[in-house]
Amino acid sequence: MASVFEIVTLRSLIAVADRGGFHRAAEALTLSQSAVSQHVRRLEKTLGRPVVERDGRRTRFTADGSLLLEEARRIVAAHDEAVRRLLGEDTDTVVIGSTEHAADQILPRITAAVRAVRPDCRVRYRIDRSARLVEAVDRGTVDLAVYVTEAAATEGTVVGGLPLAWYAAPEWTPPPAPSSLPLVAIEDPCAIRRRALAVLSERDIPASVVCDAGYLAGVLDAARAGLGVALLATVGQRPDGLAERTDLPPTPAIRMSAHARQGADAAMVAHAVGAVRDLLTEAATSIGTCGTAT
Repeated sequence: MASVFEIVTLRSLIAVADRGGFHRAAEALTLSQSAVSQHVRRLEKTLGRPVVERDGRRTRFTADGSLLLEEARRIVAAHDEAVRRLLGEDTDTVVIGSTEHAADQILPRITAAVRAVRPDCRVRYRIDRSARLVEAVDRGTVDLAVYVTEAAATEGTVVGGLPLAWYAAPEWTPPPAPSSLPLVAIEDPCAIRRRALAVLSERDIPASVVCDAGYLAGVLDAARAGLGVALLATVGQRPDGLAERTDLPPTPAIRMSAHARQGADAAMVAHAVGAVRDLLTEAATSIGTCGTAT
């Protein structure tokens, strides 16, 4: 019998990535932590290779795990859409999309805004790259997406600027001149990666990417491991295990947009877009108050 990837195990893998570990994934899925661990082990048995590894209290995806995670997102999204279309389930479901950048702050705001307009609806989520989110909205599989404007061909409705700042492990020190500044970043195409390299180039600071990651979790792990410095979104809490580097050039905020599915509930869309605008305005005000220009 051919090997198969089960939907339930793929959902657990995605939750581990999106929630930052097995414990939080289990809480999000309303499962025991041991059940989530078993799901991941089943995936590893099917694949024949490890997909996650422990680094102290943190969970790190292997290279094979990052590839499987990307496929898992596609498989689960296609499965859920097929269920909705063919079986007519979840008719009052709103699907919200977001990039990984600041998703932990953006998604709760949008969820609250959606439920304020449609209190009985079920909210589902898709975290993906900007261009793929726009494509999903245009296909009708996502109702509303928030994404980095310059990373997609569709400008959408601009909702504000996402503040950016440099982060590295607390004990990390930059190499002495004239060595290049080591960067860790999401692999191309990535607008924030391009922004980091452009800002450093403008200041004549030589830099090179020493670690490519398929997802934000990999960037955070690499930065915590002391491999280099990362340019990250700064909305709400600072990333655990990292310290802000104020000795590098201030970086302008990067524009964020919202794109809604044709025929989506106009009141719901307006309320959600307003909530994201408020969040980004609060973030910019907070940074300005602290004296960190962007």
